[in-house]
Amino acid sequence: MTVDLVPSSVPGGRLAALHRRAESLLAAIPSSLPLLALRIGLAVPFFKSGLTKWDGFLTLSNGARYLFQQEFKLHILGSQFPYPMPLTMATAAGIGEIVLPILLVLGLFTRYAALGILAMTAVIQLTIPDGWANFHLPWAAMALTLVVFGGGRIGLDPLITPRRMP
Repeated sequence: MTVDLVPSSVPGGRLAALHRRAESLLAAIPSSLPLLALRIGLAVPFFKSGLTKWDGFLTLSNGARYLFQQEFKLHILGSQFPYPMPLTMATAAGIGEIVLPILLVLGLFTRYAALGILAMTAVIQLTIPDGWANFHLPWAAMALTLVVFGGGRIGLDPLITPRRMP
């Protein structure tokens, strides 16, 4: 039972009561809904990027080959370094950008998929440092949230992981 410190008959009391009611309604939203939204929101840009890397089953597109071999550089400590094994890196990125978003949307191995995307985001940040504020920081925050909290109850993880008893 809560004690009403500001009666609704006092000016501003109605506003406080309305605020408490709104807070209660917002707090009643199941946490699984925003976690599902995070999973989908994070999956979409990575999946779309992954689609551009392939010309067929495990056949890298010419664009992906060119980018990883010629354009992309790792920006470390003020210097630029070419990607080591650029075609292997392009293949790994392409596979990760398809598989990890699918796992996120399904809510399957969500924490690991989010951790993989967080690692990919770190490499992307080293490759394109100017994208931090607009893309990389939100992606990292979304992925880190999913690593910490998991994917929620809307997904396949709860079906394969037994619930822990308190």
